[in-house]
Amino acid sequence: MTKSTLEYAKQLDERDTLRRFREEFYLQPGTIYMDGNSLGLLSKRAERTLFESVDDWKKYGIDGWTQGQHPWFELSERLAEMLAPLVGARAEEVIVTGSTTVNLHQLVATFYQPERKRTKIVADELNFPTDIYALKSQLRIHGFDPEHHLIEVKSRDGRTIEEEDIIAAMSDEVALVILPTVQYRSGQLLDMKRLTDEAHKRGILIGFDGCHSVGSIPHAFSDWDVDFAYWCNYKYLNGGPGGVGGLYVNRKHFGAEPGLAGWFGSRKDVQFDLLHTFTPADTAGAYQIGTPHVLSMAPLLGSLEMFAEAGMEQIRKKSLEINEYFMELIDAELADFGFEIGNLRDDVRRGGHVCLEHPEAARICKSLKEHGVIPDFRAPNVIRLAPIALYTSYEDVWNVVQILKEIMDEKQYEKFTNERETVA
Repeated sequence: MTKSTLEYAKQLDERDTLRRFREEFYLQPGTIYMDGNSLGLLSKRAERTLFESVDDWKKYGIDGWTQGQHPWFELSERLAEMLAPLVGARAEEVIVTGSTTVNLHQLVATFYQPERKRTKIVADELNFPTDIYALKSQLRIHGFDPEHHLIEVKSRDGRTIEEEDIIAAMSDEVALVILPTVQYRSGQLLDMKRLTDEAHKRGILIGFDGCHSVGSIPHAFSDWDVDFAYWCNYKYLNGGPGGVGGLYVNRKHFGAEPGLAGWFGSRKDVQFDLLHTFTPADTAGAYQIGTPHVLSMAPLLGSLEMFAEAGMEQIRKKSLEINEYFMELIDAELADFGFEIGNLRDDVRRGGHVCLEHPEAARICKSLKEHGVIPDFRAPNVIRLAPIALYTSYEDVWNVVQILKEIMDEKQYEKFTNERETVA
């Protein structure tokens, strides 16, 4: 039996040790969801814990802060305990709070301490724009011109960043390095330990944007001695649209005054003394700013239960295998249609999605949606397709490739314009 047959895909599904979790999610009939690297699907458990928190509000009103099934006052810390194993950190080094960009501003405001000639920040030209906007903003706040003080490491091929080029940019003028764990277009996975070691050899602090890796690959932030990290929880972690983000701060930095202080960063026992002297928590909780968004956090309680049961090692194992199968099918079935796989093929250098490139990518994405396949488009020519370990089947992947083959063979995409939709 060849790998290109439906029967082979079904055999792989039979052997899938995570297949029971598929029943936990709201999968729509006639739809193959391949966009979980942008927004994860709703699970029944996430729905349950959301409704439980709504019920706490209904029953207890303001007493929901200390009573009910999920008391709100320490909900961020409770979620941090559940999330810490996924990022390889101690519970006190993690907090669920803010959003990706707010948390980045908080961390840069805290750890960017320019002095003498160390005034520059290193990033990369392929990073998601919000990180670059925030870094430029922080430089301006400190009175520096981003044109001269933000170093964006160039890509040699337009897809990936060479780690040697990042290391070469770590000069004695650099105070801080901010990098993605996984590149959002190509899915390139950076060697976080190596880059952290190289930054620290030069006396530079380093932080990582984990938006495209947390929930998809195992991390060891504490063991790697990463200074800080931040991420969203609505992609692979299925926390819900606009869900509250997360951050990590290495315990060696505990006691540093948060750059952006707010009352929920207070030490819990004095928070309601309501003094005008800020007493920060002696954990990552110090980096909270405002009151937690309880109803946006509640679904994560249910979702993280599943990650604890499945285990990140098993999730990563399936992710690598199903994506490898996907790429093999693309090679075998779509070779005549001008597609290129833009992500690296080596397991240790790729994240959780397939980067499929084509000059007509925007049109092809629209045609896929017409067939019930939900991808996403990233300019200028990328179709991102993400088989998610907890709810995508091998049969789903086989069907997506057959649909792509039909679309290309019959040129069905030609009836669409090759322009992105308002929300890509």
